[in-house]
Amino acid sequence: MRNWETSAAAVLIGLSLSAIPILAQAPPQSTISSTPPPPARRGGFARERHAPGDPAQIAHGKVLYGVNCAGCHGVDLRGGDLGGPNLLRSEVALSDNKGELIQPIIQGSRREGGMPAIPISPDDGLAVAAYIRSVVDTLGSQGRPPSIGKEAPSILVGDAAAGQAYFAQKCASCHSATGDLQGIGTRIPDAKSLQTVWVGGGRRRYLRAAGVPSRRAVTVTITMPSGERIEGRLARIDDFLVTVLFEDGSARTIRREGDVPKVEIHDPLQTHRDLWAIYTDKDIHDVTAYLVTLK
Repeated sequence: MRNWETSAAAVLIGLSLSAIPILAQAPPQSTISSTPPPPARRGGFARERHAPGDPAQIAHGKVLYGVNCAGCHGVDLRGGDLGGPNLLRSEVALSDNKGELIQPIIQGSRREGGMPAIPISPDDGLAVAAYIRSVVDTLGSQGRPPSIGKEAPSILVGDAAAGQAYFAQKCASCHSATGDLQGIGTRIPDAKSLQTVWVGGGRRRYLRAAGVPSRRAVTVTITMPSGERIEGRLARIDDFLVTVLFEDGSARTIRREGDVPKVEIHDPLQTHRDLWAIYTDKDIHDVTAYLVTLK
């Protein structure tokens, strides 16, 4: 019994000592490598920086990838017809350095998760991993807005004189450069916002800020068989009913049967909508170039 207690105590002491971290002696200063660069980031994912791979190994891996992997992960690594994940957003692919993360998966470490083992040699697996890393390393800052660090291109590329002529032909029946649009280039100084407003027929928040009256309310005139005319703001219309809102806040719903009663809808933006199918890029750029001159 005494020997058993002594042995048990020795085991417990051994386990306790094994739990204590052993401080390794630091290697000589000459053998300490420089601090590696921090992982690059692509689209919010950490990505290791890799030394250039062996071109022959990468070329071999590309062939193997096309035969064994492209069906699931896509020719471009972004996911294929068989439902494999996008490798360009895979933490494994982004963090792999020498095949240490990709190789086990190729050999079947994720069999239970639906990723079968690929029957290729370990060297071939490393070649596939090298090819995947080579593609990942070409992505640079993909996923980030392309405008970072670059001046946004100007949309003022049109001919203001041609825009003035187009305005006189298509827009002057409703709008005036000396009336509702007077000074619009000053009131909406951002050319892109100004273009968005006029092409869309006016966005209320921009129009209010610019002091331009909004005429977007859709109204309706209903002529009853008796000759009675009912006018107000259109609230709802379908093949069976039309509902009108009046200035006092009341509403009236009238039953429709075919063309009876006669319903006329007045939509101030209909002209803009009709022009959407006619505008060319040149028309839009020309009119914008003209409107910004209305200071």
